[in-house]
Amino acid sequence: MRIILFAGKGGVGKTSISSATGLAAAEQGLKTHIMSLDTAHSLADAFDLDRRLMDKNKGRPVEVADNLSIQEIDVVEEIDKNWGEVYRYFATLLNVTGLDEVLAEELAVLPGMEEVSALLYINRYLRQNKYDVIVLDCAPTGESLRFVSIPTALEWYMRKLFQIERRVAKLARPVLKRFTDVPLPEDDYFDALERLFERLEGVEKVLTDPAMTTVRLVTNPEKIVLRETQRAFMYFCMYHMSIDAVIINRVLPARAAEGYFENWRQAQLEHIEQAKECFAPVPMFEVPFYENEVVGPEALAKLGRELYQTHDPTDVLFSRPPYRFEKENGCYRLEVHLPFVVSDDVELANRGEDLIIRIGNFRQHILLPRHMASREPSGAKIDEDRLSITFE
Repeated sequence: MRIILFAGKGGVGKTSISSATGLAAAEQGLKTHIMSLDTAHSLADAFDLDRRLMDKNKGRPVEVADNLSIQEIDVVEEIDKNWGEVYRYFATLLNVTGLDEVLAEELAVLPGMEEVSALLYINRYLRQNKYDVIVLDCAPTGESLRFVSIPTALEWYMRKLFQIERRVAKLARPVLKRFTDVPLPEDDYFDALERLFERLEGVEKVLTDPAMTTVRLVTNPEKIVLRETQRAFMYFCMYHMSIDAVIINRVLPARAAEGYFENWRQAQLEHIEQAKECFAPVPMFEVPFYENEVVGPEALAKLGRELYQTHDPTDVLFSRPPYRFEKENGCYRLEVHLPFVVSDDVELANRGEDLIIRIGNFRQHILLPRHMASREPSGAKIDEDRLSITFE
């Protein structure tokens, strides 16, 4: 199965690009599924479907074209399926603290429940071999990063803390009941978490397998949006996820430069050049700003054709990690893939959070994690086709 995540800042056009990619894959005869991970779902709107159809379907897949289905996860339905005991415990706990019962039930929908539900679906579809391609329309950057980090965090909790918490709760429960009405979780709560973890097992390897799963970042040619895309690029690299394309959406056409949008068009061209410096050597695609809204299957299919042109949308468009961060013996190290380069060619400069690598006329900007940005590069060396930079 092929999994493609579309991530980026809110409002850049991820849903349209995801939908167009799903349609392009389905037109090749591949059984394709598009899943929305955003709480504010808009997949049905992109396909111009009757919203009541999605509400009645309770988060299940809906066929929208030959070989193509879409799914907008309904967190209320997922609570009943996957989170029953966990949700009830937190609702009771919040109610005991003095919150109104209705408010307590609302707040008991914890951050991450929707993301875990999506991971459960991915694992299930993988085991059932149900689809050839799954396209994930991710929430804005921060939430999509939480989505990819949850498997690691949950595995650490289950391996290191779960059994300890369970034993402590079992021993403390009868004692605490004498002194307080604050409930400790019952065995059903721990059983539910254990079953949940078993159903998630293996999904982390799926997400970090570059032959199966890749990330495509969607951005606009604007300074603030590109900056957030840089951060997303850095964090996905830190999670060892493969980024195989950057898609610059809503690029004004040349004819727009003849009037009111002249300055805006010029600014966009400058930002596109900066984007090439930031994201090279990852392939970059440009999507024009259309005269009309891209809504409905016909418009989405046209977008898909213009976006990918001669490329197969399901191919892994770039498979090599552009760079990676490591820490060893208190020293941080950044490794950048730079073939055919010798050390005399490389110039380094630090500007705020950015590390600037200059090789002749080529220049690349790499956004550094905060704990590395505060340190100066202390050394650099070329090892085969990699530039290794040390921060002490």
